[in-house]
Amino acid sequence: MKKARLEKVISGGQTGADRAGLDAALKCGIPVGGFCPQGRRAEDGAIPATYPLTETRSRSYDVRTRMNVRAADATLVLNLGELSGGTLSTVEYAARRNKPCLVVQLDDAGHATPQAVAEWLRANAVRTLNIAGPREGKAPGIRALAREFLEQVFGLGER
Repeated sequence: MKKARLEKVISGGQTGADRAGLDAALKCGIPVGGFCPQGRRAEDGAIPATYPLTETRSRSYDVRTRMNVRAADATLVLNLGELSGGTLSTVEYAARRNKPCLVVQLDDAGHATPQAVAEWLRANAVRTLNIAGPREGKAPGIRALAREFLEQVFGLGER
């Protein structure tokens, strides 16, 4: 079995799952980064400077999504409700790029456990992980649920 050592977590910095990924990684001592739209555009205004993200030349969310998928070894999508919008686009783009992508449906009692996700990271030798999912405005509560879940996942990793 391949061994992975998670070295970095990236996301687009949007409210919701993206920021949950950054927050959980920072709490667990994992370096963070990623690409965000020009102007640090997010649903709640400008993405806080505490997140060290690189602005793209475009204000488009889709551009930063594609750049983050390409920059990562794999993408972990944390979702509530039906896959739609930018979250669905992320999954589809990862498939087109032949990048590992795991969707954890947090509102499904049978979703993957943190242990299963940690094993998936190891099995895919993931060093740079892209975290994606819906924004808080589309899935209220996603940030807190995703952060708690990710803190468990990252606590199981070998760093």
